[in-house]
Amino acid sequence: MDKITNQEWEKYLSQELYDSFNYFGAHLKNDKDNKGILFTLWAPNASEVSLVGSFNYWNDCANPMERDDRTGVWKCFFPGIGEDEVYKYKIFMKNGNFVYKADPYAFYSEVRPDTSSVTVDLQKYEWHDGKWLKKRNKRNLFQEPINIYEVHLGSWKTKSDGAYLNYRELADELIPYMKELSYNFLEIMPVMEHPYDGSWGYQTTGYYSITSRYGKPDDLMYLIDRCHLNDIGIILDWVPGHFCRDEHGLLNFDGEELYGGIDHPNWGTKKFDFGRRAVKNFLISNANFYFDRYHIDGLRVDGVTSILQLNFGIDGTPFRNQLGGTDDLNGIDFLKELNTAIFERYPFAMMVAEESTAWPLVTYPVDKGGLGFNFKWNMGWMNDTLTYISKNTFERRYYHDKITFSIFYAFSENFILPFSHDEVVHGKKSLIEKASGTYEEKFQNLKLMALYQMTHPGKKLSFMGNEIAQFVEWRYYEEIEWFLLGYPAHEAHHRYIKNLNRLYLKEKSFWKKDNTWDGFQWIDVDNSDQSIFSYIRKSDKDICVVVLNFTHQYYEQYRLGVSEPGDYQIILNSDNKDFSGTGQIEKNDYEADEIGLHGMKYSIEIKLPGLTGLIIKKKKSTKKRR
Repeated sequence: MDKITNQEWEKYLSQELYDSFNYFGAHLKNDKDNKGILFTLWAPNASEVSLVGSFNYWNDCANPMERDDRTGVWKCFFPGIGEDEVYKYKIFMKNGNFVYKADPYAFYSEVRPDTSSVTVDLQKYEWHDGKWLKKRNKRNLFQEPINIYEVHLGSWKTKSDGAYLNYRELADELIPYMKELSYNFLEIMPVMEHPYDGSWGYQTTGYYSITSRYGKPDDLMYLIDRCHLNDIGIILDWVPGHFCRDEHGLLNFDGEELYGGIDHPNWGTKKFDFGRRAVKNFLISNANFYFDRYHIDGLRVDGVTSILQLNFGIDGTPFRNQLGGTDDLNGIDFLKELNTAIFERYPFAMMVAEESTAWPLVTYPVDKGGLGFNFKWNMGWMNDTLTYISKNTFERRYYHDKITFSIFYAFSENFILPFSHDEVVHGKKSLIEKASGTYEEKFQNLKLMALYQMTHPGKKLSFMGNEIAQFVEWRYYEEIEWFLLGYPAHEAHHRYIKNLNRLYLKEKSFWKKDNTWDGFQWIDVDNSDQSIFSYIRKSDKDICVVVLNFTHQYYEQYRLGVSEPGDYQIILNSDNKDFSGTGQIEKNDYEADEIGLHGMKYSIEIKLPGLTGLIIKKKKSTKKRR
């Protein structure tokens, strides 16, 4: 590391350098005659920098760093030390003031409220996920089931005294639970170091430092490794749009704003200056870092809208670009460069945009005019669905388009359908509390909504606690209310979600043609008077019919058009007694009649209870050809 040339440092400032984590920060050297740690920092506006830490008894003068005047890069080698040394940089500014800063490239940090960086060796963990790594390179994610379980590690489950489970303990408990419920991707809310628990990790100070709240880097590697051994992919939430203003962090780093641009007054944060090459290198290297060192499978990029717009979260339009508009042209270029760089190295990656507007071509390749992501959260679908489910059943007929409209744009992007943490906090109510009706009806509505999510085109995401129908909003400071599983209605809902998830993974018709009209067909789209929706999902060989009755009305005889003759079977019924339903449907098998309906030549006649969803699969013919 100490043989890096000035030309390489200058490249960091003027050209693409997507593995800058190999150069900056604290790097252990184990040469036979030269053991110790090389500390490297970029602080071009500092007049002086001293390395202070546990190894020099925090002596401000003992270890001044050496500056390269052409690059503003400071270095200091400290011999004879290794892991678990605590350190900071004392940065003297041109105005005579000084500040103690954590290392922007630190790989580990002290447990909050302490803020120093900690030396660690990221190379020592022995991985066991080689089979997974080979398999993921051959995957076509668009033609595979993706069922994501979104988790905040500190509040999924805690110890009896309220203390956090560490990464290894989480691996031992969370992974079997996910396998039991047939979730095949784990999305973890930000694990990058952050000072304030209440930010949930979305206000970051240590971009390369996984949070010490739950253990050390090799503990997180263990969690990811164990997930891969159990065929569970890992998506990390990542926040490249803005950083928090804590003094030890990136803000006003060396007396000047090296990293920041526009203030975000609503968030109390600072937006990154995407026009600076060093900033783009810092962030793109950071994304690369988690794929490279932690073997992750994807990033969910938080707050993409704030990156795309100069005035996001700001009243009025005080900022304009050089063309007179309000788009952040540097932010747009950053996102395109980010996705291009990641997919060149990691073609298997999931790069997911949390983008809340109708910005076009988010999931189109950069060379086709897109931003280059391959998935986007479908916020419009989520908002419309939750609006619909909150309406009383007698008024849902007036909101029919809240369900039908999403299909008009369902294939315009590669969507993920999210019921995320953002929908169950800040007075928005839990999912079951959003649903209208009595106590029993709320459970019926929630089952119906879950079935709709699982059968609608798009990949799936659900936040922890949704699967047990928790009534209280999510609280980051306490665990999910697992005791609810001792109550019949919650236990039945949990069992229903388990069955629904398992069915989703099994049935190719729900994901094989997920991003094309070839996999979807309306049966009855305009039945607003009855608030009943019916449609077909299909793969090359399989057909599933979905019927959703969003009112209390019970139909003894409900005829439904189907596209093909043959035998049909109900494979999931949300009103089944096993799920605390009424059990009014006794018959599961049906033969299509040659009675045309809904523009189709055939139809079947079924019972259809109120507030019920059905999945009906066409059986494969067992007749032998002559």
